Amino acid sequence: MTKEVSAERRGQALWITVDRSEARNAMTFAMYDRLAELCREANADRTVRAVVLTGTQEAFVAGTDIAQFAEFTTAEHALEYERRMDEWLSAIEDVAVPTVAALRGPVIGGGLAIAAACDLRIAAPSARFGVPVARTLGNCFSAANLVRLAALVGLGRVRELVLTARLVDTHEARTMGLVSEVVQTEESLEPRVDEIVEQLATFAPLTLRATKEMVRRIRARMLPDEASDLVALCYTSADFREGVRAFIEKRKPVWRGE
Repeated sequence: MTKEVSAERRGQALWITVDRSEARNAMTFAMYDRLAELCREANADRTVRAVVLTGTQEAFVAGTDIAQFAEFTTAEHALEYERRMDEWLSAIEDVAVPTVAALRGPVIGGGLAIAAACDLRIAAPSARFGVPVARTLGNCFSAANLVRLAALVGLGRVRELVLTARLVDTHEARTMGLVSEVVQTEESLEPRVDEIVEQLATFAPLTLRATKEMVRRIRARMLPDEASDLVALCYTSADFREGVRAFIEKRKPVWRGE
């Protein structure tokens, strides 16, 4: 069991915190496993009225730890990773009570997918959002993750975020609907989330639960019938291997389109 993802009870809310600050809270597979496990445990406790996901220090989650991709050599490796990723994120979406992402610093790649899987996203001024894989790694977001983002901001915005590989600040994220609210200072993030949690705890639990489940079912119908060929195309490419090497070697990748 990894200690880099922990849970703490605060009143009627369960706060799940990612703490790997030396890597800007980049997620290992074991950390994803623990996050999903804690979400499932929250469903077993009827006294939990909300779940909050956050990161320590100056980051939410700066994506998946890229070093883990060094061993990927086949399409099966990539498809198994995306299958597990969807299983991990589905555990967040399957939490019966409202989920709130308390965001600061980088909310990138897998971190953005985690935030998108939550019901509400509250951001501090330092938060930055993006899917920069076109310039950093050469892989692709899964269909499920693209749908999660599209459900928030629309397909046009999703294309723009991925194709330009840029990061957006909190003002733009709020304008496009990526976040629910932006607080004025870093220090006011957690107190504001506490206020929201207290308010949620006064609402009808079955109304909240039914609404969450209906939205989940609607989003599931947006998924394409098949997308594994596109995942395999990227993850088995020479460009992807170059992207991983370049990241580990701390240099700019040289893309060849093959």
